[in-house]
Amino acid sequence: MAPRRDTGAGAEAERPEYAGHYRLESSLGSGGMGVVHLARSTSGLKLAVKVVHAEFARDPEFRGRFRQEVAAARRVSGAFTAPVVDADPEAERPWMATLFIPGPTLSEHVKQNGPMPAAQLRRLMAGLAEALRDIHRVGVVHRDLKPSNVLLAEDGPKVIDFGISRPKDSELRTETGKLIGTPPFMAPEQFRRPREVGPAADIFALGSVLVHAATGRGPFDSDSPYVVAYQVVHDEPDLTGVPEGIAALVLRCLAKEPEDRPTPDELMRELRSVAASYDTQAFIPAQRTGDEAPDPRSPAGERSAAGERPAPAVGRRVGRRVAVVAGALALVVAAGLASVRLIGGGGSAPAGTSPHTKAAAFSSWHTGPVPGATGMPQCAYGAGQVFCARAGAAFALSAADGKLLWHRSTAAGPVCGPPVAADSLVQFCTGRGSLLTARDPRSGDEVWKRPLPDGAVVRHAGGTALITGADGTVTGVDGRSGRTKWHRRLPGYSTPSLASFAGDPLAYAVTSSQDGAHTHVAAVDPDTGAVRWEASLGGVLNPVGSQGGSLFFLSADQSLAANAVVRYTPASKASRRVALPVPRLSPQATAHGDTVYLLSAGGSLEAVDLTAGKPLWNLETSVSRGSVPVADGAHVYFTAADGRLLAVDARGGRLVGQTPARLGTDAGVVTADLPAPLVVDGHVYAGAPDGTVFGVAARDPAGW
Repeated sequence: MAPRRDTGAGAEAERPEYAGHYRLESSLGSGGMGVVHLARSTSGLKLAVKVVHAEFARDPEFRGRFRQEVAAARRVSGAFTAPVVDADPEAERPWMATLFIPGPTLSEHVKQNGPMPAAQLRRLMAGLAEALRDIHRVGVVHRDLKPSNVLLAEDGPKVIDFGISRPKDSELRTETGKLIGTPPFMAPEQFRRPREVGPAADIFALGSVLVHAATGRGPFDSDSPYVVAYQVVHDEPDLTGVPEGIAALVLRCLAKEPEDRPTPDELMRELRSVAASYDTQAFIPAQRTGDEAPDPRSPAGERSAAGERPAPAVGRRVGRRVAVVAGALALVVAAGLASVRLIGGGGSAPAGTSPHTKAAAFSSWHTGPVPGATGMPQCAYGAGQVFCARAGAAFALSAADGKLLWHRSTAAGPVCGPPVAADSLVQFCTGRGSLLTARDPRSGDEVWKRPLPDGAVVRHAGGTALITGADGTVTGVDGRSGRTKWHRRLPGYSTPSLASFAGDPLAYAVTSSQDGAHTHVAAVDPDTGAVRWEASLGGVLNPVGSQGGSLFFLSADQSLAANAVVRYTPASKASRRVALPVPRLSPQATAHGDTVYLLSAGGSLEAVDLTAGKPLWNLETSVSRGSVPVADGAHVYFTAADGRLLAVDARGGRLVGQTPARLGTDAGVVTADLPAPLVVDGHVYAGAPDGTVFGVAARDPAGW
């Protein structure tokens, strides 16, 4: 396939089609070292993928530095940075994928809106102090903190671009006499003794960043970088215009000697005492004027030589961005919630029984990696078996003790999603060419197989596999025979986003209007493709669950963060909306009863009761990125990127148990799509990055 072309000249205008198995959709920006692309994972997770220029890919020294960047970014991946999803520094064109975070950089915000008021400055300083605390805790020094490396997300500032950061235990060292950084935001020691730069240099940069945010200029200003360097080392900073309440703290950050600067923890303590008005609410930047919304910027973005991020080649209208991301979020949610299909049993206990009634005699187990397979196992449950897929293998385990029942080699390439157990067969989607294969659950023998078109997305509902092609055509495939039931476009949907949920016989096609004013929802019969009912609901909505005859949605604002939970009941055509206290980035959600549980990027887990019409609780977890949560009435479960399974009390929002991390020997490999745990008959089953699959008793999370 010929590479696509972006507007622009030069070799980089002809960009690669893929980085790993991520299809690159458009360029977000280009700089001296590489190009950052918008991409999506197989589940629809929106990513920013940095691909280095071909000329640097041939340079062994650059490859070493890029490996160091990937290692540093993975260490600090958390609530105050853009979480790393995947990377391959050894590829022909090295690349790194991070979670896409919408929002302007601090540099862009100041240019468009002018200096920040004192209250926003305090929140910015507190957020950056927290970010540096977490960065330094894992032994990393950023060394290039500046306004264009700070994203103003809805839930606070994010520190990005670890291109010249250095872990303390790194074997790479700055070359003698070579300065690395951006002069207006470099500490004196970066000019005087660059080989000895430590965490205090980032504190100096924080002080310079705050001056820029407060005044639109730096504490040391000149057109010449040489003059700036002299001023940084010898002159006192110019703090004219910095609000009196924080000027003293900024001055301490800009101390010439590293030992005289405060630590991040000291900064946070002193900020709380500076003003009674200090709060820890999310930073919400002032809106730009005009018809155009700020373009989302890539957290892994490269910068131009001047230190600023170049503008995208093509602007994006607000409505188009809203509609596209609405579809992407719907895919993320649907991928997790449609993954569990059962043979001879349901994913939750029958009405009137406890979800823990069958757990008493269950003993925890774990099964090691299956030979010849790579990646994190993605699993489904059916008839007393746990069916799993990893790249290169499909296998089945006994749900009672984890014994390997059968193992079959599959096509090379990534797994498209968890298996689906339905109609007495188990379907696996694997391989770079995306092959849908149905197997006998008892023997693992192949019953039928079907190649999938490029870019296809598969959902399952009522025993039918629904294959949506890149051209928007939907194909209904019989789960027993693999034969086509129907093949056509859904009326009124050019590129439908389909969602389905366990226990619901219907699938749901969702599309949002270009201006984000409303969302059209259609219930589709998977056997025939017929539309059973349609509704037009206000706002940009993404379906997250189906319970008791009602559909549950997350509502997204213009910045593409979730700002409310919505329940719609088709029988009565009634809807209810409950606003979230703080907008949430990249949330994954599930519905249980009349409660929706959301897990957002950065680890915030919260419960929203649609009957009471209010949020119930919020818990800040230690998870930078997690799976779709799963609830059974007593607990909420989710999987972390490091392989932990966590359980939270569903009523009070307390963490009540977690399993050990299971990263394995290749701890640098991060899976893009974290499969949700399986909760069946009082047991919880999950996979981990080291290839382990394990089962635990849901009744006793404290004993995990």
